[in-house]
Amino acid sequence: MGSETTSVPAKLLETLLDVEKLKYCHECGICTASCPVVELVLQHYNPRSLLQRILLDVERTLKEDELWLCAWCYRCYRRCPQGLKVPEIFLSIRSLAVERGYLQGFKNALEIIGREVPLPAVCCWVCFHPERAKVDKELVGDALQRLVMSHEREEKKRASPVHKTSGEKIAIIGSGPAGLTAAYELARRGYSVTVFESLPRPGGMLRKCIPDYRLPRDVLDADIEYIQSLGVEIRTNVTVGKGTTLPDLFREGYKAIFVATGAHKSRKLGVEGEELKSVIHALDFLKDVNLGEKVELGERVAVIGGGNVAMDAARTALRLGAREVNVLYRRSGEEMPANPWEVKEAESDGVKIQFLVAPKKILGKDGKTTGMECIRMKLGEPDESGRRTPIPIVGSEFIVEADTIILSVGEVPDVSFLPKELEVTEAGTIAVDPVTLETSIPGVFAGGDVATGPATVIEAIVAGRKAAVSIGRYLRSEDVGMGEESMEGGG
Repeated sequence: MGSETTSVPAKLLETLLDVEKLKYCHECGICTASCPVVELVLQHYNPRSLLQRILLDVERTLKEDELWLCAWCYRCYRRCPQGLKVPEIFLSIRSLAVERGYLQGFKNALEIIGREVPLPAVCCWVCFHPERAKVDKELVGDALQRLVMSHEREEKKRASPVHKTSGEKIAIIGSGPAGLTAAYELARRGYSVTVFESLPRPGGMLRKCIPDYRLPRDVLDADIEYIQSLGVEIRTNVTVGKGTTLPDLFREGYKAIFVATGAHKSRKLGVEGEELKSVIHALDFLKDVNLGEKVELGERVAVIGGGNVAMDAARTALRLGAREVNVLYRRSGEEMPANPWEVKEAESDGVKIQFLVAPKKILGKDGKTTGMECIRMKLGEPDESGRRTPIPIVGSEFIVEADTIILSVGEVPDVSFLPKELEVTEAGTIAVDPVTLETSIPGVFAGGDVATGPATVIEAIVAGRKAAVSIGRYLRSEDVGMGEESMEGGG
């Protein structure tokens, strides 16, 4: 091994190699399902965690001589929703770990991820979840943060603004993962790109709603600064629709617009007492915490909902000093939309989860919340979502005491700023061509949560890449609906 191996604490390696305690992929199973030598691979790899083991199981990787087959087969890459070259990552870690040590192998893997994902440091935290380690997770988190930050500094030193090879200007509304990805890809191709963000700092949902313990702000800032170093202009505190409209942007000379404003509007619960002062929406709560606002919750907090945002809100409430946090979900654990590991981590933190419970009325005194009247549920037949319909059990009402109630019952896009001629769906999202992301207005594209509803960071990144390809074709007067196109190289 290289000398760099000795710089890695033994306990860190032990934790990194404990793959049963780390989950690094979406666990969709696509990679192994598309592998032509799957029986061989499955002798050594969990079919739902191949990428996890590729990045972590270094010692075993070094010993498996048959893995040279991956060098000629990229079926998993072609089907991976993240667009990651899994075989290249695999073989790179293997060869570099042998020659120069573990850390160099991981650094090179990060560089490979960075070729396909313009927010590699963010993805290492939000998608690969180093905080999922159960042994010395602070050590793992600190080590990986130093690693990705070091990588970002090296990349910024090498980066310089890309020469503008095209005179066309492109406007991107929203600086979340979809908007930043589109800006990155278009800037690399020589276009002049301006991103408009309503918040004081860029990042969209990444900054507004993801807790700091899941995404350190210096990691987010490093990725954004790298994108800006390529020549992307980001204008903050600009709300398109208030003073500046889409037609105004076209009049200012922008030849194409990409709408990537996310889904920041919280759904209402629709029960009596929802207007009380101590009833807050999860996104507003997370935003206030992330922006450093003072938030007073009291000792008892109830969170309504069963998604990942609900888990983030519950865990954040505990970190703010709440003595008791209860999550109430109207279906069973099997129907719960939150990722299983998010639920497990919330419970490990001390969050209590009550299933098959729904609020009927929010109770209060002197304008403040005192609790909720809830009712127990049973499951009926599946609804249009495929999940079994919750049915109230008559006479099962009970009271849950709470000083603060956080609502996390879904998010929808705010499309009120858009021209009336732009078509929206019944779900309140922007209607787009599923292949090109074109809207009903020529030159206007949309992607990410504003077009799909709430989804993952990596899905937003994929949408940003797709939009960049379509916008490039549109500006070159080509068929926007053509097949795949590489984003490598200039314009």
